[in-house]
Amino acid sequence: MNKSCSWLIVLVIFLLASCAASKNNEIIDRSGRMVIIKGEVNRIISTAPSNTEIIVDLGLAHKLVAVDKHSVNIEGIPADIPLLDFFYPDAETIIRLEPDLIIASGHNPTGSGEDPFRLLSEMGIPVVYIPMSKSIEDIYKDIAFIAEILKVKEEGEKLVASVRNQIEEIKQKTFDVKNKKTVYFEISAAPDMMTFGSGSYIDDMITTIGAVNIFGNENWLVTPGAEIIINRNPDVVLTNVSYIDDPITEIKNRPGFNHVSAVQNNRVYQIDTDSSVRPSARIIKALKQMQEAVYPELYEQR
Repeated sequence: MNKSCSWLIVLVIFLLASCAASKNNEIIDRSGRMVIIKGEVNRIISTAPSNTEIIVDLGLAHKLVAVDKHSVNIEGIPADIPLLDFFYPDAETIIRLEPDLIIASGHNPTGSGEDPFRLLSEMGIPVVYIPMSKSIEDIYKDIAFIAEILKVKEEGEKLVASVRNQIEEIKQKTFDVKNKKTVYFEISAAPDMMTFGSGSYIDDMITTIGAVNIFGNENWLVTPGAEIIINRNPDVVLTNVSYIDDPITEIKNRPGFNHVSAVQNNRVYQIDTDSSVRPSARIIKALKQMQEAVYPELYEQR
């Protein structure tokens, strides 16, 4: 083989390697990690329902090859799609599915205390993480991020614009309200009562509908005792608890809650669980339910 032929082979190899490298996409995910996505993304695994909803709403449900078990009720996902455990996803199943990308949740590691996708990442399967959103603005950023890495940036911009417009309409309904109602939003029933304070999208949702979170002066996840709730005396109680038969009656029958204004005035309401716990574009449903519960007069036909 002469020198010119050898150089030609080297040049071809170099060009092929450069072409392959150019298809790799180095990104910083929503958790701040650097991830390399190799080539086209046509096979996606989503490990949290909020991410699954975003993918579906971007028109990419057909690219899903597996989702977490909590995503099973999301309309639009492929029929008979494999379902993964949220905290302990089966690595062998994932490898067999040959995903181009895993879109994970910041909560996936909390079950075992370890990152369940670490070994898969080390094997070369790209994994991006979407941490728990702390505001509605974070939800917009999640949508934009997923849209960008899946090469549907324009669809992402349209989806964000649509949500922004609907939220602006919701805000305008209470723009002139002078005496804002106080709200206690319960996400876990007695005896393990839980709610959210500032630095959470639930608190942001309460503000968006024109109300005041009675725990807005506390940070993130709050586990209040009954006495504190009674003393703060909310005008309205909202609950998205759905794991007990009748959460409204349970709240009303708690010892001492007969002194709470919301209970005295029959202002205890159940809010759709999925749309209030999944930070995606579908929070609009929960926001409208919340606002109508707190300010029913704004929704009365005139």
